[in-house]
Amino acid sequence: MSKETGIAVIVGICLLVLLIGIIKQKAELVVNFVVRMAVGAAAIVFCNQLFSKNGIDIMVGLNPWSLTTVGLLGAGGFTLLYGIMAYRLM
Repeated sequence: MSKETGIAVIVGICLLVLLIGIIKQKAELVVNFVVRMAVGAAAIVFCNQLFSKNGIDIMVGLNPWSLTTVGLLGAGGFTLLYGIMAYRLM
């Protein structure tokens, strides 16, 4: 192993340890975000199926942007996404 590679490995490990420490302190925020994102994804799938069965053309896609919106804003983000799609139908 060359000297540069060894230094890069040591720096990478130090950054990983710092990242783990930061995440440990902010674990509650991360867990809340992930839970809101998972519940929001399930709600989007449920509402898409419900609207589809009733013949309403409002469909919100599951993609990183919509999941991030629901994860950050929670129920407000969920209604925002469906509000935008409803506005597009007008």
